[in-house]
Amino acid sequence: MVEFLSFRDGEAAQEPAVTVESFTGQSNSTAVRIEAGEDARELLPHLDRLSLVEVNFPAFGDGRGYSAARILREAGYQGELRAVGDVLVDQIVAMRRCGFDSFHPSKALDDAAVERALTRYADVYQKSVDGRAPVWAKRHPEKIHG
Repeated sequence: MVEFLSFRDGEAAQEPAVTVESFTGQSNSTAVRIEAGEDARELLPHLDRLSLVEVNFPAFGDGRGYSAARILREAGYQGELRAVGDVLVDQIVAMRRCGFDSFHPSKALDDAAVERALTRYADVYQKSVDGRAPVWAKRHPEKIHG
């Protein structure tokens, strides 16, 4: 069973994450946890000092964390971006496309199911922050920059 999954090189961040409110009010923390409904844009002035951002998914149907991930990655955040909470195996691929690179689900995931989910589709259809070229760009490379 998979209790923690990381796609980063090296060790996963171990420092305890503080709330967004605590983080913005202090200067020594390098890890923060975004709860559902909190605005990831509050962290943008501080991206250079963050090594870990945890984004909590209180329920699998709560998609606000996807937006938080994309906001942070598009703003240039290079540190670990971890999805925590009610993370299901069928969400991992979409979460990876939004920029998550580690996962700590509240319930362990089946190893075989994770492997199937990650290898099911060789190509993607939309442009995203993960850098994978969408099918249309592979078919029409002349249209990528023009």
